[in-house]
Amino acid sequence: MGIAHKMAKKQKEISIAEFFEKNKQILGFDSFTKAMVVSVKEAVDNSLDACEEARILPDILVKVESVGKDEYRIIVEDNGPGIVRKNIPLVFGKLLYGSRFHAIRQSRGQQGIGISAVVLYGQLTTGKPARIISKIGEDEVAYEVILTIDTKKNEPKVIKETPIIWDREEGTHVEVTIRGRYTRGKQSILEYLQQTAIVNPHAQITFVDPDGRKIIFKRAADILPQPTREIKPHPYGIELGQLLNMARSTKAYRLTSFLTTEFSRVSPKIAEEICKKAYLYGDMRPKDLTIEEAKRLMEAFNKVKLMAPPTDCLSPIGENLIKKGLKNVLGSLKPGFYARPVTREPKVYSGNPFIVEAGLVYGGELPKDQPVKILRFANRVPLLYQQGGCVITKAISSVDWRRYGLEQRGGEGIPVGPAIILVHVASTRVPFTSEAKEAIADVPEIREEIELALKSLGRQLKMFMIKKERKNKLSEKFFLVTKILPEIAKKSAEIVEKPVPPLEPVISKIMNVVWIDENIEKLGKDKIKVKVKVANFIPKPLEFTLYGDYPLGTLVETDGDGGEDYVKWNVRIDPLKYQNFYFVLKDVSGYGETNYYVDGINPSIVVGAEPLPGDWNIRLDTMEEILEKEGEEEEEVVEENLEGVEDE
Repeated sequence: MGIAHKMAKKQKEISIAEFFEKNKQILGFDSFTKAMVVSVKEAVDNSLDACEEARILPDILVKVESVGKDEYRIIVEDNGPGIVRKNIPLVFGKLLYGSRFHAIRQSRGQQGIGISAVVLYGQLTTGKPARIISKIGEDEVAYEVILTIDTKKNEPKVIKETPIIWDREEGTHVEVTIRGRYTRGKQSILEYLQQTAIVNPHAQITFVDPDGRKIIFKRAADILPQPTREIKPHPYGIELGQLLNMARSTKAYRLTSFLTTEFSRVSPKIAEEICKKAYLYGDMRPKDLTIEEAKRLMEAFNKVKLMAPPTDCLSPIGENLIKKGLKNVLGSLKPGFYARPVTREPKVYSGNPFIVEAGLVYGGELPKDQPVKILRFANRVPLLYQQGGCVITKAISSVDWRRYGLEQRGGEGIPVGPAIILVHVASTRVPFTSEAKEAIADVPEIREEIELALKSLGRQLKMFMIKKERKNKLSEKFFLVTKILPEIAKKSAEIVEKPVPPLEPVISKIMNVVWIDENIEKLGKDKIKVKVKVANFIPKPLEFTLYGDYPLGTLVETDGDGGEDYVKWNVRIDPLKYQNFYFVLKDVSGYGETNYYVDGINPSIVVGAEPLPGDWNIRLDTMEEILEKEGEEEEEVVEENLEGVEDE
């Protein structure tokens, strides 16, 4: 027998499960530490997706138990809709089985590999089967399924299937035993869950570690993300082979109807124009399309003007929830400044719509001598690994942060300073660098959008620093004017033997600002009192609204109106007068400065507070209304002066 025949005998089909069994590092299982995080991630992602599709606020339990040396049992339980009994073995015991691969809409899971790969890894490293319990609402009992994967056939192998009584109305319980190494700190299960809570503030996540310690990331918002709608492929992102496959499988009889029904943003008029530019008959059968004709059709796509794909297939986090998520999770680590989060307009790469969002916090208790912390997310999922190879990191490194007040050698690289930068990319097809979904590829369109979002945050940071520096300088003037000037006036009056002159007009001319400051007082072991002082150094009476924010769930008492995470005062203050306000909080370790915001007043004359952000869902005065109020106030002052002149 010849060598070629001997080689041919050795060739055989490889099962996808068998392939990943021997190449587990491709799916992210390339170390014991990483395997723990990936296993939890895949199960939690599935739970979040299932709950959101069923319009249920997620309540997820993650439990890690040590069962031997470098061996752990991972349990993830949710309150989702459950899984139909006959589908349980297929979902958990068959790779490349899922409902989202062909759907063009934003979702965490896409390939149908995730949770079944965890089952495969557990089977490979410990030899133990997976245990799944699932109950759907209309069933009286739940079903417990114990299974493994037949890697030769890529089929589930059910060891036991039993109906059981479960106290949940509906939900899914997944239990997998794997070899791993539990760690704390960076790139750990706890960090993954913390970051998941930031971009999924509608979820409540409970984590029980191997020592039995329970950590709860409470739900910060009762609003579910907007449901996404599946869309058709866009002509600009189509490949030749994909076009031919679609033409072969379509139910349309005419080429024009094929174009209008199988693609998004193609109207009958546009379809006729495409056919004309491709030199094709609109009533020809799509199944008869040749390779050359398909190439002409693709060239014609680029010659006509098409609208961008619809974006209701995407579900961005939004400015309000990004801020709520950051505040909820960072809690005791109180930054000095929250930039208003940025959500860019939807854009397209290769026919796939995407949205970039970014947020930034600065100062406070954050470390000053370390590189800024980068939080990367794709479709609401944290990206913990391969930071250097991700387009998010490359975009952050390419921005010249020195212009915005952060240290950065040579104007490139990750900046150094007390800051956290959050970037989220939402897309129907996130271009990951590998099947492990740990980093986003350097796509020019995505990189440009991230850089623009970061520069917008940088400008806000620069403005904050300018105002902070101005406040520090004014503090010295404030002390001189309010403490020393009255003493000078008093002594001078004594020397010349005349009464002390009125200082109010002089002080208001020198200062010409509204001054807002705070003082923190400890009340026993578990409370702090924040005293807020407002001084009017403007030569006219003022009326405006003052807001102060605080960590969620810490407000005890206030003399203002307490909101969910802010307190509000209506301020009415005459020239050269002071007003004092307060609020009492549960003592939060490391609590720093309060962020104060104003509405109904020109923010340029206020020191110690920022203009109220539009993402607070509070009705703001428009600039026209502010100017109109200021104009009315000026008219009143002029009228009063004229009356005074007439009296004199």
